[in-house]
Amino acid sequence: MIRDKEAAAVQRLSQKEAGAYFTPDAIVSTLLRWAVRDERDRLLDPSCGDGRFIAGHRNSVGIEQDMDTLGTAMARAPWALVHEGDFFSWAAETAERFECAAGNPPFIRYQSFKGDTRARALGLCARLGADFTGLASSWAPFLVATAGLLKPGGKMAFVVPAEIGHAPYAAPLLDYLVENFATVHVVAVREKLFPDLSEDCWLLFTDGHGGKTNEIRFSILSRFAPSARPPRQFIRVSVLEWRGVWKRRLRTFLVADEVRDIYRHLVDQPDTRRFGELASIGIGYVSGANDFFHLRPSDVDRWSIPAKFLHATVRNGRALTTSRLTEAVVEKWKRADEALYLLRLPKLKELPSAVTRYLDTEAARIAQTAYKCRVRDPWYSVPDVQVPDFFLSYMSGVRPNLARNDANCTCTNSVHSVRIKSDVPSKVNLSSWGSDFVQLSCEIEGHPLGGGMLKLEPREATEIVLPSRKTLGNLDPRPIQGAIDTMRQWRHYASVA
Repeated sequence: MIRDKEAAAVQRLSQKEAGAYFTPDAIVSTLLRWAVRDERDRLLDPSCGDGRFIAGHRNSVGIEQDMDTLGTAMARAPWALVHEGDFFSWAAETAERFECAAGNPPFIRYQSFKGDTRARALGLCARLGADFTGLASSWAPFLVATAGLLKPGGKMAFVVPAEIGHAPYAAPLLDYLVENFATVHVVAVREKLFPDLSEDCWLLFTDGHGGKTNEIRFSILSRFAPSARPPRQFIRVSVLEWRGVWKRRLRTFLVADEVRDIYRHLVDQPDTRRFGELASIGIGYVSGANDFFHLRPSDVDRWSIPAKFLHATVRNGRALTTSRLTEAVVEKWKRADEALYLLRLPKLKELPSAVTRYLDTEAARIAQTAYKCRVRDPWYSVPDVQVPDFFLSYMSGVRPNLARNDANCTCTNSVHSVRIKSDVPSKVNLSSWGSDFVQLSCEIEGHPLGGGMLKLEPREATEIVLPSRKTLGNLDPRPIQGAIDTMRQWRHYASVA
């Protein structure tokens, strides 16, 4: 049984925070047909919600911690055994074992998936052989814990976030599955299974619990269609290749075999470099209170802030519209009276009176209460302010932009700070940034975000492949352009552009 405090916290979660989006009937019936081979099979749904899965099979057990949906589940499937409480507590204690499992596990990100529930979940998974990082969202531990309750030969069929195809935190799940099932089949569906969600969802099917496999079956569907069995057409992804060549990312297999072969060939060329070999890539500063620390020219004049305490800054990727950020661009921001200045104060006890007046305003008192300001001393001195060689957009629509910093600006954590390494013998590869191949590399190494955006974490940006201009000159552009279109379609940019 979930503790009272935890139950109250769960009930206060919004639908989005609790991961409570209920599954369309066509998907429910399809996954049940994949998972259940005999009407006598005992079925488990580890997070049964309003009972859609357990209502589809007469011999079912469901777990649910939300009292509102629990009543609906019991009314919808009166024949089912429904437990109220925390699934991970129940899974650690029950002696029941099941022939199959199906469902749509809650997708709660790590920021909300915390406390005792998280500790129990990760502890149980570790005992089963899956070690998740602190960034794991809830659905992945749900599936490992569920697999641990299957009988030999058991099956699972679940809705999963498309993050299974690229997120590092999801890799331990797939590692666990290939070591514990004879068949692991991931079904990528481009059309949204949940039209009201920005999150893309795929399907996962496993069979033969207690077995082991050296491949992941990967099917690519434009849209979902009900079926009696998992798709017959699939790519056989070698586990060794998935782990070694593609760094545990299935999303790469959305493009044609020919393109992956080209990509691997160019990576292996002696004059090709990864971006991280040429540069250090990180996020910019975190002010803690952007509205207070970023000033317009009119604010500077009104408060008479000395110029030596101001630094022009790039606040977001929208400012990076060309390959060079020049003084002329900054002057344009000034004329538009944009909030382009970072208030960059040193750790001094004595500050000019104009600055102290600004630090004594109501806006300053509010800023001091922000977490990042509270935990630093002094609160008004923003740390980690750097002047990089280049800026790289963090989130992009068409393509990420790399802009040379000719204006001596700094940047916030909404933009990547790129500093060329001093010991790099050749920097010419950066000139290939605008090529189709490098844009494809951004698509492959980055990952989709809601609304059609492409996101590049610093870790992902370091993996961008930068061939030499000479190597690119020998490349047929047509398959590369087609692959770019494919990847943009999968992040839905083509449909929103």
